[in-house]
Amino acid sequence: MIRRRRALETRDMPLTWPYLTSEIPAIAASIRRRLEDFQVDELPAYDPCGSGDHVYVRIEKAGLTTRQAILDVARALEIPPSTVGAAGRKDARGVTRQILSVEGVEPSRVLALDLPRIRILDVARHRAKLRLGSLRGNRFTIRLREVSTGRIGELEEVLRVLAGRGVPNYFGPQRFGMRGDTWEIGRSLVAADFASAVALIVGRPAAGDPASVGQARALAAAGHHGEAANAWPKGFADCARLCRSLERTHGDSQRAIFRLDRSVLGFYVSAYQAWLFNRVLAERLADLDRILPGDIAFSHRTGLCALVADPAAEQARAARFEISPTGPIAGFAMPAPQGEAERIERTILAEVGCAVKDLPRSGPLRCVGGRRPLRFPLEGVGMDSGTDRAGAYLELRFTLPPGSYATAVLREICKDRLRDGPADPSAE
Repeated sequence: MIRRRRALETRDMPLTWPYLTSEIPAIAASIRRRLEDFQVDELPAYDPCGSGDHVYVRIEKAGLTTRQAILDVARALEIPPSTVGAAGRKDARGVTRQILSVEGVEPSRVLALDLPRIRILDVARHRAKLRLGSLRGNRFTIRLREVSTGRIGELEEVLRVLAGRGVPNYFGPQRFGMRGDTWEIGRSLVAADFASAVALIVGRPAAGDPASVGQARALAAAGHHGEAANAWPKGFADCARLCRSLERTHGDSQRAIFRLDRSVLGFYVSAYQAWLFNRVLAERLADLDRILPGDIAFSHRTGLCALVADPAAEQARAARFEISPTGPIAGFAMPAPQGEAERIERTILAEVGCAVKDLPRSGPLRCVGGRRPLRFPLEGVGMDSGTDRAGAYLELRFTLPPGSYATAVLREICKDRLRDGPADPSAE
């Protein structure tokens, strides 16, 4: 376990990461004023063969997560949700066209489905279930609103830089929670500082907390765990569960916290790993397209990583976006770089008190680790302007590889001036 407990007390670590295009001022814009403003088209890895026990169904969903769409389709077809396959997981805030697979159902039954917020576009038979990750990428069509027409040239320059050098592959703010502290919880957990982890999860009320949340946190911080459990509002089931466990264990932080689901604990640990990766990426941002001596490079064609033997020879491949340097997902199975790349990672991890060799190797806090590319490609960029019943817009179109987020592109354009969601929350 990490023993540098003093590092756990610092709260001045960055969550606002630097921009690759920092020399271009923020371009204010709004997205998702309407669901149709954010559209995603999955690009399948292969076409169905036309025969087999599985039916591949291309759907269009609006205002639904992929998980909810799977549940709705399974319920309508009277089949277990576990028999429905999907290549990607998409959130609810937009319109998505993607493929699901269902087993043992006639295509005519699928075509006849009439479901709220789901439209059946096409069906075809195939021999195998659709597996997560079986896609070439995603094509995004995003309408930015309230953009100054005088900034179009600068916006085009941001896109030119990103298309040429790549998009910084930061983990986004959703990984760090509403209070931005899930990484701190993860760091406390792997350091066996369970009291701090509990305080971060259910205590420490802050000025920005909603009234009901602040009340629950204040009760927990004062040791009134039973009352706190009843005070948590809907949507905070894990916080209420932890408070009930604290009540039953008479405030024993370690026993109480391990009564949370493994997936919850794993999320906190992964947030810490994500934060460490972001720290390394921020350090290497100015040269995120440069192969350093000792780098472990990611192949964008195969998805595999390999130690670079000759960085000068490999730089041409990086310029063609065949490979990219990687950063650490800290854990016992993480391949270690060498040379200059290793020095950068070792320095940053030492600054924050993380010794990779001491991270948990088993149990619910297990840190397996790996490598993650510092950038991802931006392809097929297009832009048009227009007007619809919601007003003027600037439409961006681009393609990203699987697992990459359009918000990372918008982050470079808008910096901290991106407004996300309807102007009137009741409008959707």
